[in-house]
Amino acid sequence: MNNELFQQARAAYTQGNYEAALDAYTECLQDVSDQFAPGEIGQIYHQIGNCLIKLKNPTEAIEAYTQATADAAYDACGAVNYNLGMAYASLHDYEDAVRHFEIAVSDRRYATPYKAYSAMGNALMKIGKSAEAGVAFREAALDESNPDPTKALLNLGVCFMALDRPQDAVASYESALQFDMQPETSNKMYANLGQAYVACGQMQKAVSAFEASLADKTYFLSDSASVDYQRAIGAVSQGTCEITQALPAVAPSSADMSGLDVIADGTPMYAAVDPYAEQQGAPYYPEAYDPSNPYAIAGNEDRFFNSTEQEIETWAKQLAKQDRKRRNVGLKILVTLILIVVLLVGAGVFLYSQGWGYPSQQQVVEQLFADPAAAPTTVFSKDVNAENAQTMVEPVVQDSSPTIDGMDKSMSNSTVFVTATTPEGGSVQYKVSLVRDVLGWKVASVELYFPSQE
Repeated sequence: MNNELFQQARAAYTQGNYEAALDAYTECLQDVSDQFAPGEIGQIYHQIGNCLIKLKNPTEAIEAYTQATADAAYDACGAVNYNLGMAYASLHDYEDAVRHFEIAVSDRRYATPYKAYSAMGNALMKIGKSAEAGVAFREAALDESNPDPTKALLNLGVCFMALDRPQDAVASYESALQFDMQPETSNKMYANLGQAYVACGQMQKAVSAFEASLADKTYFLSDSASVDYQRAIGAVSQGTCEITQALPAVAPSSADMSGLDVIADGTPMYAAVDPYAEQQGAPYYPEAYDPSNPYAIAGNEDRFFNSTEQEIETWAKQLAKQDRKRRNVGLKILVTLILIVVLLVGAGVFLYSQGWGYPSQQQVVEQLFADPAAAPTTVFSKDVNAENAQTMVEPVVQDSSPTIDGMDKSMSNSTVFVTATTPEGGSVQYKVSLVRDVLGWKVASVELYFPSQE
């Protein structure tokens, strides 16, 4: 390799002149006057990829990094695959990003696996795999080479909250608070810890955590954290420091349970100014805390360190199964309601065809005889003119409780035979014809009736 060109390229890169560095590295790669030693081609492609990333060209950077991985003699497989994962993530290709992060952490020569684990957790959160993300963040937190595990611990707590394991989230947040951190970081940590305490029903601790997050007056609670803060204050003011029953969750639309550097509003995972900036996440809010949860063991604060990947994945599957059950219950309720409506409509149609209605034939007839003078305007069909109606009611005897002798009913027409009692004690029989009026009935005609007519 032309070492002079290589050093010129490195110097230009250090000075921030990435275009000059890219040109020099490319020229070095194309210079065949000097033979390449094993691994040098991979090293040059690695540096070319770095230049392209700095020049905001991740697509070509991916091609360069891929060429670097093709050099089996190059001993920086982990670092190159980490960069490949970051480049794919900047293009929102999180599946490929995760694949390369996994290759990076499998390289025992890779000196900083916590970076790949953290980035892997970020990408997994972006595609909604909270359980797998939790495993990645836990590995990042446990990595001895990680000089500051606070981000990994906070984000691990976020994953535990997504998995409905608030006690493990509390343990994760409390572990993070043992490290020195910037005020804005500790404020966020205390706010998340407050929400985890609320989910566990530990209201006094929740109030203390929220107040710690607000103490320096530089931090503002998210909408969901504000709701939890008020819930905790309300419980403590009523003398309830701990709640054992499940608490209803805040509406997901108002939740903001993002961790450090977590973008919860749909913005890209990696900022345009720095493709390696770690960001992650999607908004969610945990389900109500269930004390019967076999994974939430009281007094076992470090269980989150001991949980196996299989346990976390099993728990995630249980949550998914619960969601399906809830959806199936809702579907069953909907189907039941539809069946009830269909049955009611069918029953209504049947009764309608049998002459049922409101007001019924009997009610209309009783109204007719109760006030014959008003009948032409109240109980007669609109097809009967007022003069004919008046003529028909003239022989009608007023009787507040006439006797219904018989009734012939059909869907659209009915005939009622009635006996009315006169003031002198006699009786008069009538034949009242009715017609359907939407759902009820109206009088079509009234005439004296003599049984001998039959």
